[in-house]
Amino acid sequence: MNPAALSLYIHFPFCLSKCYYCNFNSYAGMERLIPDYLREMEKELLLWKLFVREYSSQSSFHEEFQVETLYFGGGTPSLLQPEQIARFVEICREVSPAVALEITLEANPGTVQEKFFARTRCIGVNRLSLGAQSFNDGCLKLLGRIHSADESREAFRLARKSGFENINMDLIYALPGQTMPCWQNTLEEALRLHPEHLSLYSLTLEEGTPLAGTVKAGLLPLPDGDLAADMYLLAEEILAREGYIHYEISNWAVHGKECRHNLAYWKNTSYLGVGAGAHSLLFGHRFAGVSSPQEYAEKLSTLEHLPLSFSEMGEGRSHLDFVEGVNVEREMSDTVIMGLRLQEGIDFASFAGRFQRELLPAYRQEIEELVGLGLLDVDEKGIRLSVRGKLLGNEVFMRFLPPDSAGSALS
Repeated sequence: MNPAALSLYIHFPFCLSKCYYCNFNSYAGMERLIPDYLREMEKELLLWKLFVREYSSQSSFHEEFQVETLYFGGGTPSLLQPEQIARFVEICREVSPAVALEITLEANPGTVQEKFFARTRCIGVNRLSLGAQSFNDGCLKLLGRIHSADESREAFRLARKSGFENINMDLIYALPGQTMPCWQNTLEEALRLHPEHLSLYSLTLEEGTPLAGTVKAGLLPLPDGDLAADMYLLAEEILAREGYIHYEISNWAVHGKECRHNLAYWKNTSYLGVGAGAHSLLFGHRFAGVSSPQEYAEKLSTLEHLPLSFSEMGEGRSHLDFVEGVNVEREMSDTVIMGLRLQEGIDFASFAGRFQRELLPAYRQEIEELVGLGLLDVDEKGIRLSVRGKLLGNEVFMRFLPPDSAGSALS
């Protein structure tokens, strides 16, 4: 039996400071927890190794896995020592007989030096994701970032010097008060560095974040939705001209440098998240660990093994916060919603091969309505978002939610 591909995510939730827009599961001022957290995260990974082996032998899945991608996210994983990163790469190789083909590390430009890049490259990290966010120091200050535009440029230069040939750069647009020339300048500054990959995100004002509170208080203007759409279209135009492939709603890459790890999410295949609040899709179940790093470490410290029943894990007998089974209707829905984020969209033949059901009969009403609204394109091969559909993606995705998923997140 050929092992199925598995994407492995390692969550490091610690930061030097919390950015003003961030509602991710990350924490500042908790450095004292890091040693215990890392120890228990190692333990969790090894417990999952045993669980996969035993569950496969006792269930109807009979699945073997091969870790093909490894992703260190956060938080600020670049606060880790290279030796600590190496330890998880080593355990990953114990879990899977094959070496991960893509190992990504997220890095904050304000936390890295040349020695760090050189050592992480030597231990096998072959893809870097730099959280530049902007090349305007005023925008960076607005976002609460700890680095400057010059530090982003220097971090990129040092990464290249250390041998990284696959670098992503995160950028945020539609900030309060941001102008089109300012956004265009950030794009052009990024392109001067020639990254292999760009992730561009429209700012979302998340309830409870300092930036959302500042805007709500009237101290900053509300981001302009029409201007945000124009910024997105400008990025499409400029990046296409520079030869980047727009392979996912928010992601562009030169040919062959698409993020393989994130493609596992968008194609709704198996992935395992390790760490506080990390999400997983495995053996027909979705689940996530408890969000608090301290609670996570405490719960793991008491575990000797994982129950071989997902229902038991969801009843407080593990470190998981929730567990839910994924029936066929939910799997179909998730596959369509996530797959439509990709430029290639949903292929009729691939969908039928996976579910033994045809896409058009299953979602005929939804597809016809969305085509009529100009949000979907259909041809003999499949369906995909139109140009307008990319701007109004959530309007499309919500049509494919199963009836019992009204509160599901679409982002």
